[in-house]
Amino acid sequence: MTHNHGTSDGTIRWGILGTGFIAGLQTADLRENGFTVQAVGSRSLDSSKAFAEQHGIPTAHGSYEDLAADPEVDVIYIATPHPMHHANALLALNAGKHVLVEKSFTMNAREAREITDLAASKGLVALEAMWTRFLPHMIRIREIIAAGTIGEVRKVVASHNQSLPTDPAHRLNDPVLGGGALLDLGIYPVSFAIDILGTPSRVTATASMTATGVDRQTAAIFDYDGGAQALVDCELDAACANRAMVIGTEGWIDIEHTWYNPVPFTVHAVDGSVVERFDEPVTSRGMQYQAAELERLVAAGETAGTILPPAETVAIMAAMDEIRRQIGLSYEADKS
Repeated sequence: MTHNHGTSDGTIRWGILGTGFIAGLQTADLRENGFTVQAVGSRSLDSSKAFAEQHGIPTAHGSYEDLAADPEVDVIYIATPHPMHHANALLALNAGKHVLVEKSFTMNAREAREITDLAASKGLVALEAMWTRFLPHMIRIREIIAAGTIGEVRKVVASHNQSLPTDPAHRLNDPVLGGGALLDLGIYPVSFAIDILGTPSRVTATASMTATGVDRQTAAIFDYDGGAQALVDCELDAACANRAMVIGTEGWIDIEHTWYNPVPFTVHAVDGSVVERFDEPVTSRGMQYQAAELERLVAAGETAGTILPPAETVAIMAAMDEIRRQIGLSYEADKS
């Protein structure tokens, strides 16, 4: 299979929507790997100009509308808080731009469907920025599973627990800004389970909440018709090693901490002996691979790839909706 090298020939021009921490990480990875970052847009011209200066971006826009209308921009990377993704993506798509939308893709499956339907109708790419999917170690893990090396996959176990700011006004703790462990952290293990095992036939979830009314820690079991299970958990006020395992009838894959980053993994046979050890460091942070996938889709005239097609992004949001339903976590977006 063709491997994604995470580089660009620079012909496709990127616009960055939002100027926060994650926007800075993605922009650095783009610039270090040959991508053309043409413009940035923020609701404040000052923060847009500061970001442009910091990252050597030619054009700074004082509104999202101006960024979307910029004829020099082909693709818009959306890095605003979760509740804004839907409106920001629709704005960009309606202006004829492809979009790379930060995860979680939206607040719920309904919003996700509206984005992916609009993109499909316009022949544009709407790719979820689940960067982990496109990393070399994940590509190799899928190959190993497909080859039958660990037999029939019976179980996926994945955690994402971090000790994050406890300030009630912080985005992570604010229900208005889509706070909580699930949307920010849980999206990683949920997406991984669905990557390996597909859409679950049954979801069972529990959580405990913060004083501000978002989920502090959430755990879920995914059940599959064939008998496989996934155990996923997330927490925002306690850290752990954040390892993941894929367990099969003939062996298991142990992904080191933090499994959603570019890290080594080991494949073990049932007796514990080492079948394969994968350790290939990547340049930059690793967010360039998702951008390279978007450029590959655009160049091929395709709107859906195999690694993370739009329908799967919608299925991931639907699983998150079901977890939220069971733990009693609702957001403003659920009311429309």
